[in-house]
Amino acid sequence: MPLTDTAIRNAKPGDKPVKMFDERGLFLIVTPAGGKWWRFRYSFGGKEKLLSLGTYPDVSLKDAREKREAARKLMAQGADPGAERKADKAAVAALTENCFEHICREWLEQRKGTVEPAQHVKTLARMVNDVFPWLGAKPISEITAPDVLSVLRRIDERGARYTAHRVRSEISQAFRYAIATGRAERDPCPDLKGAIPSPKESHFAAIVTPKEAAELLRAIDGFRGTFVVKSALLLAPLLFVRPGELRKAEWSGFDLDKAEWRYLVTKTKTEHLVPLAPQAVAILRELHALTGSRRYVFPGARDPHRAMSDAAINAALRRMGYDTRAEITGHGFRAMARTILHEELHIKPEVIEHQLAHAVPDALGGAYNRTKFLSARCAMMNQWADYLDKLKAGAEVVAIATAA
Repeated sequence: MPLTDTAIRNAKPGDKPVKMFDERGLFLIVTPAGGKWWRFRYSFGGKEKLLSLGTYPDVSLKDAREKREAARKLMAQGADPGAERKADKAAVAALTENCFEHICREWLEQRKGTVEPAQHVKTLARMVNDVFPWLGAKPISEITAPDVLSVLRRIDERGARYTAHRVRSEISQAFRYAIATGRAERDPCPDLKGAIPSPKESHFAAIVTPKEAAELLRAIDGFRGTFVVKSALLLAPLLFVRPGELRKAEWSGFDLDKAEWRYLVTKTKTEHLVPLAPQAVAILRELHALTGSRRYVFPGARDPHRAMSDAAINAALRRMGYDTRAEITGHGFRAMARTILHEELHIKPEVIEHQLAHAVPDALGGAYNRTKFLSARCAMMNQWADYLDKLKAGAEVVAIATAA
């Protein structure tokens, strides 16, 4: 007797699975836990087989009968319904594994250990927000240059031209990974060279005159924030390293007796040495009493086991009344030092560039960051610290040519 919806709804679980039969091989299994599973029993190639058709009530009695009839039609055509389903699942899985989002996430995970955590997070966010909604489900081998261009134009049209160029580079890297792993044959991104105009070059806001620098130094002296943040502000103009390198500084890299700080440059992964003027050593010794037992010189306010927030310096500058878009940023201390050291103290550009850990052409190779112009750099850092002290005090500073 065929099943009815009423009979199925009223079926109660027992101690063992109960089978409720419909017609033409279709039946329902009621499990002891109360689940109701549709099954279709059929014979193919002389063997009895079972095909799962879903669960009740998600699959109604009517739906289950339609699925049974579809399976019977396949059998009439000489096909095994179970084998057909496996082939369909394999095809879907192949498409999923070869879609852009799957491959891009795989590429991001694969390179995760070689980039800064913040860079990984930002790249993934750009993909999730700007790329995956339009390209994510497409097989990567079917994505064309016009497909990528439509994504880039959407980003560009909202005024984020730099991001559009960054995304093009990241999409290209994902394609190169797909080519290397045998899931794509070519990268369409080089075809888009020039399709999006180059972004206008912009520089970090910076103070580059002695008068303004003096006002900034006095403002830092009067800063009322935490001792850790104030110490970072005091050291930023003295050391003029990249903001990320300053806030992530570790005590293990400092030798205050030798007055030097060694660390790996984030951009080049090469060792860099910063000679410490007596003024910098004094600030660090005072700070060591507070944070010396920690890993980081500038531990975070919320979690002392992590480095200070990347927004802390700029937030402090804003509290002091500075516009971090137009006047000064944490990165701007580098431009301030680069300009004033050359124009006012007449330090040779190559000495300054080496201390900035810039990639200066060097016949001796990559050792320049650590040893090149070392004595001149030590003299320069001491001269710079003394100059800043005089500026802050309001003295009239007369530049004298130096051998450095």
